[in-house]
Amino acid sequence: MNRVFKRCLITGIAGSGGSYLANYINKINKKIKIYGTYRKKGHINKINNIKKISLYKNNLDNVNSIKKLLKKINPDVIFHLASNADVRESFDNPYNVIKNNSLLTLNLLEAVRLCKSKSLIIICSTSEVYGKVKKKDIPIKESQIFSPANPYSMSKSFQDLLAQTYYRCFKLNIIITRMFSYTNARRKNLFQSSFARQINQFRRGEINFVKHGNLKSIRTFMDIEDAMKAYWLTALKGKIGEIYNIGGDKIISVGDYLKKLIKISGVQAKTKLCRELVRPVDVTLQIPSVSKFRRDTGWKPNINFEESIKKLLNETKK
Repeated sequence: MNRVFKRCLITGIAGSGGSYLANYINKINKKIKIYGTYRKKGHINKINNIKKISLYKNNLDNVNSIKKLLKKINPDVIFHLASNADVRESFDNPYNVIKNNSLLTLNLLEAVRLCKSKSLIIICSTSEVYGKVKKKDIPIKESQIFSPANPYSMSKSFQDLLAQTYYRCFKLNIIITRMFSYTNARRKNLFQSSFARQINQFRRGEINFVKHGNLKSIRTFMDIEDAMKAYWLTALKGKIGEIYNIGGDKIISVGDYLKKLIKISGVQAKTKLCRELVRPVDVTLQIPSVSKFRRDTGWKPNINFEESIKKLLNETKK
């Protein structure tokens, strides 16, 4: 059974994930009215049919302002994507990242509770909450204990657990997704997009090396469009109160991903380790069990790995 939505609120709509999601929803259902909160304009200019979207500058740092917004637009579904998602920055400014990500989620959920809203809330968590996982626990199930490996993942662990608490204690209509790696050309600080952007710079003669950090981490990958489709199917078909891992079929190390990017680009790019890009603590195995999500939603990735890499290289040319 598919839910029907008329009004959709995306927090952090100007961010990379929020802007991609707005584009995806615009493409598949033009009847849905989209609303978005933003802190900075970011990627707003990359959202299709932007004139049809109602935008509100709201940091989610005040419960009352969120209450007023919720009462004004009365959304059927809320995708909570607003967060500072820079893992590297979280090592340099842990207090700010943890405070920001924790408080804005608490404010949103508390505003929903106080408004007695029946909105479906998709809490967009992350695989980072699992941290460093041992081989015996692969593939990672949703029941895997949290072991955050950086301040950012600590803040997302709080968001995740807080959402579980508001579901159990206050019966909010919450579904939690834990997204594993996907291509995202609009995020310059992700290793995939950074690699692709640097390869294009190398092609133009602007740099002499493609800089990288740890290449040994093993991940699953999927295309951005498959990831956005997964978010949407979560809202349509996901079970309220459930937690879902979402990840692709392709399993590859970060180093082999870089080699594949270089091969497909046709550029004989040289690479160089940059110590500043190496995290003090890093995750090593990020391979999820996604059977529950596929069973409940029917989702599966449609875009193959090589096609996704070509898309990433093309989108990072500018």
